Amino acid sequence: MKNVLAIVILSIVAFSCKMGKNYKGTDVVVPDKYHQADTSLTVASDTVNTDTLEIPTFSEILWWDLISDPVLDSLIRIAFQNNRNALIAAESVLQARYALNIQNAEFLPKFDLTASASRGNFLLNQLGSESNIFIGQGSVYWELDLWGKLRRLSEAKKAELISSEYGYRAIMLSLVSDIATNYFELLKAKSQLAISKKNAVSRDSMLQIIQARYDKGIVPILDVNQAEIQLTIAAGSVPQYRRLVVQLENSLSILLGQNPQEIKTDKTLDEQNYDINIPTSTPLNLLARRPDVIAAEYQLIAQNAYVGAAQANRLPSLSVTALLGFAANDFNSNSIANPLWTLGGQLVGPLFYWNQRKRAADIEQSKRFQELYRYQNTVFNALREVEDVLVEIETTKNEIEIAEKRKSAALQAQELSRERYSKGVTSYLEFLEQQRQAFDAELLLENLRSNLLSSYIKLYKALGGGWLTEAERQAAKEEKNKN
Repeated sequence: MKNVLAIVILSIVAFSCKMGKNYKGTDVVVPDKYHQADTSLTVASDTVNTDTLEIPTFSEILWWDLISDPVLDSLIRIAFQNNRNALIAAESVLQARYALNIQNAEFLPKFDLTASASRGNFLLNQLGSESNIFIGQGSVYWELDLWGKLRRLSEAKKAELISSEYGYRAIMLSLVSDIATNYFELLKAKSQLAISKKNAVSRDSMLQIIQARYDKGIVPILDVNQAEIQLTIAAGSVPQYRRLVVQLENSLSILLGQNPQEIKTDKTLDEQNYDINIPTSTPLNLLARRPDVIAAEYQLIAQNAYVGAAQANRLPSLSVTALLGFAANDFNSNSIANPLWTLGGQLVGPLFYWNQRKRAADIEQSKRFQELYRYQNTVFNALREVEDVLVEIETTKNEIEIAEKRKSAALQAQELSRERYSKGVTSYLEFLEQQRQAFDAELLLENLRSNLLSSYIKLYKALGGGWLTEAERQAAKEEKNKN
């Protein structure tokens, strides 16, 4: 009884000590607001308390409401189920969960069972007649966490698990962004293909008119040649954009986890919603929302725990061992009723290892600095991405306003120039120049519209996103109702 009591006391003392410093957060200098932010859309929120190792909830920004396009919505949902990079990331989360289970099992005693049977005339260093010997034993080994090494390792594995979960979320956000960007590029390519076909048809008709006028001796051959050149320019754009459409469909198919195939679209680029408002949180709030930032901080938390484990590894370890079994020449009740047993404890302390364990602890400390610098770089890049996309949205909107005026003016000038040429008021060169400018203006506007929609998606991603699935949204609502 005294021995059992002593073990219990030692266990209590052991679990009261833990080497290394607890993670208390990291000081990161961030601005009070984004330079390019629209203050009318700015909201504030608390930062994540990483010290609790809990996953915070996300805002109620819905990507499926952000861009109201049923086709894009269905593509993203398919990709969530089939995208191979997403599935690889999901397996990484599963592996991290298994690693945590393995590490937590180190807190428990380990049991072994051994059985053997032999026959001979030289047993137990004695020469004699032939006989049998049967040995059976069960053993227990339990290392007490005297300095918190096992708890630090468990803490590290838990932090790595949460980091992998946020890493998975970051990949899913990137997947939303990649699919949406490719989808808008596809709509742009289809739109530009249609513009090229329309211009090719228009220029072909004009060529026929000019050819007829040349045949009657009204215009010189130079006008015919110029008309042919303009037709080939527009017609040459058609296979280029058709090739781009197929390549973008193939790229989207891979993101969907499918073989290359045609992607059916519904809304055109012109029919998309461009009046989108995404609330921008404060830069401090970004640290609590960006999955890659949070994942990087949990990697820092994990490495901080590894430092404590390495420091504890330099101190003595305490273990308890026990053995219960029997050894006999044959099976009988007497051998079972009088088992062999031992119970003991072992305290092992490193005496002189030529500073190996100290240097191992130094390595872990150096790795901690590396993780700290990676985390700080992740924060810097996150802030840069938000600033970049905010100014990208603002300037692209300005460009679109100008491009719309340019397109309207160019199309009007093209028609007026056509009439002037038909009446013989101006040269064909003037009409060709107006035709070229109208074609370029139409293509440019489609390019800017696609860029703006992609910028909204990039802002959604840069700010940390929102709800990714209906199930995630519903689970968060249920959790909120419980609280």
